[in-house]
Amino acid sequence: MSVWIGIDLGTQSVRAMAVTGAGRVRGTAARPLTSRREGDRHEQDPEEWWRQLAAACREAMEGVDDVAGVAVAATSGTILLTTPAGDPVTPALMYDDRRAAGELDRVNEAGAQVWARLGYRRMQPNWALPKLLWLLRDTPAGEVRLAHQSDFVTRRLAGEPVATDLSNALKTGVDLIAETWPAAVMDALGVPPEVLPGVVRPGARIGMVCAAAAAETGLPEGTPILAGSTDGCAAQLGAGAIEVGSWNSVLGTTLVLKGVTRDLIHDPLGVVYSHRAPDGSWLPGGASSTGTGVLSTLLPGRDLAALSGEAEKDAGRDVIYPLVSPGERFPFAASGARSFTMGAPRTDVATYAAVLRGAAYVERLCFDYLDLLGAPIDGEIILTGGATRSAFGNQLRADVLGRPVTLRENAEPALGMAALAASANLARTRAIVEPRPCDLEPYVAFVEELRARGWLDERVAAHAKERTAR
Repeated sequence: MSVWIGIDLGTQSVRAMAVTGAGRVRGTAARPLTSRREGDRHEQDPEEWWRQLAAACREAMEGVDDVAGVAVAATSGTILLTTPAGDPVTPALMYDDRRAAGELDRVNEAGAQVWARLGYRRMQPNWALPKLLWLLRDTPAGEVRLAHQSDFVTRRLAGEPVATDLSNALKTGVDLIAETWPAAVMDALGVPPEVLPGVVRPGARIGMVCAAAAAETGLPEGTPILAGSTDGCAAQLGAGAIEVGSWNSVLGTTLVLKGVTRDLIHDPLGVVYSHRAPDGSWLPGGASSTGTGVLSTLLPGRDLAALSGEAEKDAGRDVIYPLVSPGERFPFAASGARSFTMGAPRTDVATYAAVLRGAAYVERLCFDYLDLLGAPIDGEIILTGGATRSAFGNQLRADVLGRPVTLRENAEPALGMAALAASANLARTRAIVEPRPCDLEPYVAFVEELRARGWLDERVAAHAKERTAR
């Protein structure tokens, strides 16, 4: 049976996975990556990406020979400049590097009409297009090429220039409707056409593994290379959220929602933006600054599995709005947002339950906002991320949503890239959690608290409250 190779270039590691067309994992391996962080600076060495990717591939490929294709996922908004031959000219500016914030007003002025047409309205300080302008200030444009994180390694795999995918190019300003670079915007910003790679949809064939890359990675020479996606989209594919109306809710340190719509969603608040799916449909989503990451601060060293078991017996009614860092991004934008507590949790179990309840309320509010925007939300809801280790949390989220939720055996981005390469759904269901009757008065009070603090728009709050009565 043919095997598909999915590769995930993350922040802390690179992971390779060999998967059959039936979803059986034949081999997997990971290698660490290092970062240089200082203030707004966050850089990595692109050559380390390649070395560690090659090592992870070699290990994952042990005993595997019938390889039908390979695809690579990478962090969204991570870029560098290379020579025309593909060698690094600059370090890689990672997804959260904010040193290019001074270029943001120019970017949003030049691209205002395009960004509005694409639904997200404004770029953000850590997006890739401001970084590209910042890097080009000190580099002769005719001598360099833009490379997203995935582009750098796929060029090494192919041994020649390759197209980038629309998913990774979103934050660099690609026109996802026309599926090309907006020439007038790039010209206004002084970005020469030769700096930019060609663009294709995720899943398109962009090359074949060359002899030199085969020797380093263990991938057979001539293996088809398929255009990949961002890690968020890859995780969605790995979860199997690929039908219109289905959603993947990833709860770990923070909360990320990604779904599938037939039409492009336009968000007046600019907190939802959409990627383009391989079949031309849309993948809207948003990333909250809330999540279970606060547990490491509130309950350091505690056994969370034990607390989950205790919470199933007596969870209380307290709510903690679990902001991991100041400011909220989704389902509303509020730079002044701060964590707060409703009630007075007096035990570690009560604190644990209050955090999970707050995360579940934010998750429901995300779906309420998506419903207000006209997004279909009636399909399968798939829960992934570290928080799914909590049986208490899974049941709580089903109860609060008032919907069955699906748990997968494996939904990591590397699996999603194997699925993309194979043009197949490789997800396997572990369990389905049915909802129980749930009192939503505390949720309504939570929504009202967000509104009263001036963070949540009046219309969004009203819609969320109205939906609890349906």
